[in-house]
Amino acid sequence: MVVIDATMLMPLLRPDIPIPGGPSGTPIEKAKERIDHLVKELERDKTKIIVPTPALSEILVRAGAEASGKIIEHLQKFAVFRIEPFDTRAAIEVAAMTRELLDSRQRKRGTSNSTWTKIKFDRQIVAIAKVHNVTAIYSDDDDIRQIAGRAKIKVIGLTDLPLPPEDAQLSFVLTGEAEGRVPKIGDERGQENKA
Repeated sequence: MVVIDATMLMPLLRPDIPIPGGPSGTPIEKAKERIDHLVKELERDKTKIIVPTPALSEILVRAGAEASGKIIEHLQKFAVFRIEPFDTRAAIEVAAMTRELLDSRQRKRGTSNSTWTKIKFDRQIVAIAKVHNVTAIYSDDDDIRQIAGRAKIKVIGLTDLPLPPEDAQLSFVLTGEAEGRVPKIGDERGQENKA
């Protein structure tokens, strides 16, 4: 299992939002294609992609009610995605993360200059990843990277993702789509996943 956060979900689920530049500030070559390829590869390997509810809420904030409903429907149609809540076990993990910083006489935000609200959201995402024993978090967020590093969880950024092979430049093709069983993200046909 892996976790994908809002920085990676945004190009996948909200293609109307511009993709931020890479670490050097330059545009990331074929950003959406990289994420589509990642999802295709994870689906092929039968690796579940956890979408933490705090990350999902970040995606939905400016989507509006109708678009939010469609995003949720699309995620629930694909067997590769699993929406996971911030639950009791994750709350215990967040408390432990914060307590560890306070016990070491650091600020509760650690070395981050982000707002306390953002740090709490990011810790919730990492805590959800930790309680589900994920192998990696896909994110371009520096705070997620720092928090996950302390939790010993690998973080993979957008520029770390391989470019898809040239002959695989199709948009988010999942197993069964050719037979019409699995719709693409953004496909308005509304077909159900029968796999």
